[in-house]
Amino acid sequence: MKKLFALIIIISFNFSCSETKNDSIKNIDYNNISELRLAKENLRDQLNSLNNELEKINSALSKLDQNERLQIITAYKIKRESFNHFIEIQGDIKSRKNLILLPELNGILKKIYVKEGSQVNQGDLLAEIDDSGLKNQLSQLELQAELSEIKFNRIKNLWEQKIGSEIEYLEAKTIYKTQEKSVAQLQEQVKKTKIFAPFKGSIDEIISNTGSNLITGLTPILRIVNLENLYIEADVPEKYSKTVKTGIPLFVDIPMIEKTYETQINQVGNFINPNNRSFRIEAPILNLDKTLKLNLTTKLKINDYSNSKSILIPLRILKEDANGSFYVFKLIATDIENIFTSEKVFIKVGKDDGEKIEVISGLSDGDLIIDEGSERIQDKQRVKIQQNNF
Repeated sequence: MKKLFALIIIISFNFSCSETKNDSIKNIDYNNISELRLAKENLRDQLNSLNNELEKINSALSKLDQNERLQIITAYKIKRESFNHFIEIQGDIKSRKNLILLPELNGILKKIYVKEGSQVNQGDLLAEIDDSGLKNQLSQLELQAELSEIKFNRIKNLWEQKIGSEIEYLEAKTIYKTQEKSVAQLQEQVKKTKIFAPFKGSIDEIISNTGSNLITGLTPILRIVNLENLYIEADVPEKYSKTVKTGIPLFVDIPMIEKTYETQINQVGNFINPNNRSFRIEAPILNLDKTLKLNLTTKLKINDYSNSKSILIPLRILKEDANGSFYVFKLIATDIENIFTSEKVFIKVGKDDGEKIEVISGLSDGDLIIDEGSERIQDKQRVKIQQNNF
């Protein structure tokens, strides 16, 4: 108590001194910059002195006053825990066996041998184009080629016996070889009148009808799809190019069919699309129950960062000052049970998951920080914790 009385006497003395100074301040010339600056310094010294004395009185009162009214808060105890950060983007289901078959020959679509939904094997005949007399031309050309071959072989035999001229031999050989090539070219043209399945799959759509006039490389005939080997394709923003790599886990949510799959990224593109500043990724997905369809929209969660011993705090606790620096109020124990002193601690933070954020530096395992009630707390303030709330 003697210390407390001494502090009060000192403050009274400071007030009496400040009154004398205040009298001198009242007499200053407010048009004189030198006098104004001197008065400002005097007032600042007085304010600092009073704050120091007030802090001493508060400290003394906190030890002597058994009925001190303290701010009630809750505490959050820091402990290391596993943390996984995910990037959420949108993707699509794709297949490399998804083709629209186009004609390689102009003509009329003569016949379609399959129906929509038909299951076909590689090499099955799907459709046929009218040959427009190509087969007749091929038959005539084959006969001419056969005759040229007979003639060439006879002249060749005579030439080997030193009978006949070299010119006759070369002319017969040239005619024979030319017609032989013409037959081969026409045979290829005739083959193009038939359209075969390029792989095993199902006929998803028949686009052209029988009798349609087909133009080489332009008129679509039908679509064939194989849903066995599917993959997810997505564009990832370039800011994640450092963390998104092949082999990292990928969680696929398909809302339309209410299913979730787990896979891994097996391909990461090396090209940044200048239009949307993103790069492409791929990941395989199994379609064992045949429920997946091409171009289904998916929600992807990419596990781009993991730490099994992270320091995490709820986002609601994190505070930010005017300079953009993050801080929390750490609790320092006192001699009295459940009574602590707040300490403003600046921290460095990392990634968050929407509920908690990782603390890179500034806090340690086992620290106590203020959770609820921090809105009205100041640095070095005494607070009381609700019992057993952490």
